[in-house]
Amino acid sequence: MYTLAELKTITDKCRRCRLCRNRTNVVFGQGNPKAGIMFIGEGPGYHEDMQGLAFVGPAGQLLTKAIEGIGLTRDEVYIANIVKCRPPNNRNPREDEMEACIPYLRWQVKLIKPEIIVCLGSISARNIIDKNLRITKQRGKWIEKKGFKIMPTYHPAALLRDEGKKKPFWEDFKEIKREYFEIKNQSI
Repeated sequence: MYTLAELKTITDKCRRCRLCRNRTNVVFGQGNPKAGIMFIGEGPGYHEDMQGLAFVGPAGQLLTKAIEGIGLTRDEVYIANIVKCRPPNNRNPREDEMEACIPYLRWQVKLIKPEIIVCLGSISARNIIDKNLRITKQRGKWIEKKGFKIMPTYHPAALLRDEGKKKPFWEDFKEIKREYFEIKNQSI
């Protein structure tokens, strides 16, 4: 089995899909390697590609506020994406790109072993939960799959485009907090 550092070294050299051609940096993911909560988005944007870090642009700043709003820090959780390289013009990742990259994410999940996985947006949720998932209908609802508690919610970028999504997003985060601290209290 790989370590996270070894897996990162492998992804840094990846050429499995066309996204590698234009990347500045591979955005592997970051945070606590033993995190109880793992947030998974679709793919890096411009700011992430420049810095090599997940969720550091405007949507990332919103995610950070939400994480802090439930009493945690970015250093206590783990943040990653379905694809590790930025799709051109921030388009959605294509099916073959996601298929090429998702084995890396599976290894990350296997190594981190979070109790909770939060799918940020429909692309993440469709790849992790169910390809037919409808984010507007299923956001905020817990799904148990392969021993993980998984919740789909809106991608923070969607909140920047539609203020009406902020309240349900925050409600989802309050539920994530409740579930997380309940799990933590059971393990004491």
